Amino acid sequence: MLTAMSDHPLSPIAAVDAERAYGTILSAFIDDPVERWLLPEDGAYAAGFPAFVASLGEDALETSTAWQLDDFGAVAMWLPPGTVPDAERIGAALIATVAQEKYAEMFAVLEQMDAVHPRYPHWYLPWLGVRADKQNQGLGGRLLAASLEYVDLGGLPAYLESPNPRNIPFYEHHGFVVTGRTDSATCPPITFMLRPAQR
Repeated sequence: MLTAMSDHPLSPIAAVDAERAYGTILSAFIDDPVERWLLPEDGAYAAGFPAFVASLGEDALETSTAWQLDDFGAVAMWLPPGTVPDAERIGAALIATVAQEKYAEMFAVLEQMDAVHPRYPHWYLPWLGVRADKQNQGLGGRLLAASLEYVDLGGLPAYLESPNPRNIPFYEHHGFVVTGRTDSATCPPITFMLRPAQR
């Protein structure tokens, strides 16, 4: 077990437990505005969203930078510096599950996200979630604080996109600042947030 120089233990997620991790994210994002714009039907969300989570989460598992607390009550999946999200794999996961009439707007939003994604070395947090039955108990804050201590060991910034405006104050509390938002006709806005390097 890793300890990020604090009393917040980080338990790395083994590849064999990938489905449990994806299940936590599935539960955490069940009411997320953007994810449910993509997959409004419950059946489509349950069947299709895990593949989208995996399209980014697999890289975190491979680099041993996916962590959990409280028996997968909370999961954070980070991509370390030098790890570039696989746009083709992400697109394929979305095309396989999202209704075709949303493709144009969906890819326009993804292009906006890609245009502002940092090109310099940084840590990227595509997924942080707390299982629905474990929310409002402080697990997300504990896990984020612990993982940020680990991130800070390298003296690099951290970046994320928040699809839920309710989470912006939470991330601001941990040092992230808003740098911009997507602009789209019907897709809810996605907020870009950067945490400067801590030295």
